[in-house]
Order: sequence, then C-alpha cells, then structure tokens
Amino acid sequence: MTALAALAALLTLTLAAVMAGTFFAFSVSVLPGLGTVPPEQAVAAMRGMNAKILNPLFLTPFMAVPLTAALTAVALFALGHRAAALAFLAAALVYGAGAFAPTVAVNVPLNDALAAGVADTPERAAALWADFAPRWTRFNALRSAAGTVTVLLTGVGLFLWRRA
Repeated sequence: MTALAALAALLTLTLAAVMAGTFFAFSVSVLPGLGTVPPEQAVAAMRGMNAKILNPLFLTPFMAVPLTAALTAVALFALGHRAAALAFLAAALVYGAGAFAPTVAVNVPLNDALAAGVADTPERAAALWADFAPRWTRFNALRSAAGTVTVLLTGVGLFLWRRA
C-alpha cells in the first residue's frame, strides 16, 4: 500500500504541475499574444490549438489529476496518515472544482462556439473573438490558479506524510 500511495502521490504532483503550467502558459502568453494579431488570425490560431490539444498528452494528465489525488488520499487514509490524506483529498477537490469543471462547463463550450462561428470577414472575426477571448481568459486564469493550488496541496500532503 505504501508503494501505491507513493506512486499515486508522485503522479499527482507531476501531472498537476504539467496542467498548472499548461494553463499558466495560456494565461500569460498564448491569449495575450493572440490579442496582438488581427482577430481573424487569432480565431484561426485558437481553432488550430483547440483541435490539436485534444490528444493523449493533454487529456491524460488533465483527467488523471483528480483521480490520482483521490487514490493517494484513499491509500494514505488506509495507512493511517489522516493529515496527508486530507491534503490530497483537498487537491482532488480543488482541481475538480477549479480546473476540471470550468473546462467542461465554460472553456470547451467556448471553444466549440469559436469553432462553429463564422469569421469570413474582419468584422465577424472581431465579433467572434470579442465574444470568446475575455471570458475564456478569465476562466483559464481560474484553471491556472486551481492547478497551482493543487500542486501546493500535493506538496503539503507529501510534507505531512514524510513528517509523520
């Protein structure tokens, strides 16, 4: 059980860091960078990114973080490490509520609307981008913060486990 807990904890830390970094990079460079080009180029680029991000290298860590964190919590509870288990449980909940849920409820529907929108003139592209970028960016900032807090809670869980 200890080996399972250690593996799940390290996977959680690694995958949560990957996701926090992905969300952070979009918040501080990708969307601001797209805001510097004409809207028709921004729409085309974001459509391309949205099509390419649906791959196992993104989807596996994105979906695995709350599962590995919860698995770690269960294993640590079984081993009698309540404080560490609670930190991992909190990590699973923060990621689920702050990264996973906004992605499903807001960012993906916005991506779908962007993909379906008509951007055949500069004016239409500008309107489409104006409807997309501000809200997508706000919710991506939430995902970035939740991912970062998930990494911190995982670190706290590892610290508490080691200290016990």
